[in-house]
Amino acid sequence: MVRRTKEEALETRSRIMEAAVDVFFERGVANATLNDIAVCADVTRGAIYWHFKNKLDVFDALHDQLQLSFADTILGDLRNDHPHPLLQLERLCSDLLIDLEVNQHKFKVLSILFFKCDYTGEMEHFLHLQNARKKQNTQLFSEYFTRAKKHKHLVADVDTMVLSMALMSYITGIMVDYLRDTNSIVMRKYAPKFMRFFFKNLT
Repeated sequence: MVRRTKEEALETRSRIMEAAVDVFFERGVANATLNDIAVCADVTRGAIYWHFKNKLDVFDALHDQLQLSFADTILGDLRNDHPHPLLQLERLCSDLLIDLEVNQHKFKVLSILFFKCDYTGEMEHFLHLQNARKKQNTQLFSEYFTRAKKHKHLVADVDTMVLSMALMSYITGIMVDYLRDTNSIVMRKYAPKFMRFFFKNLT
């Protein structure tokens, strides 16, 4: 009985977070209310308060979920000691971009983070958090370039952090353009070409 209750609680929490994504995506974070989320999730406000302190706490959970998923994807890929780290990273970046086209949840959450938030006042904390995590993810990208240097696939004096920062900015720009207008890019077709363009002078 206890186990079932825990499972039901986790299921309810998941429903609330999924509903929050839909509500934030449609109305923006500032205009959304806990009542909107409760209605969308078909739960009571009390059920939301059981899991979250307030609307910002819900947003924080979604924010963490996305950031941890991104970092876990990279860390999982790095566990594979690939003989060609640059090709490995190129494929990873292509897959991350293509996932925007096939994963509606990720598409909506990223749209919320980029376009549906006003990062002032109590929301400013999340902008600082995103910047910190961007630096961490850039460090993870740098590991691929460091491995490439060890394999002598890059010149010895190349600055791996500069490459990582350039790659992060490149991917972010593509993502933002796609999120702004999904009709502008067919990711399945163009993501591999975009990444080949970036990496062709490195490999």
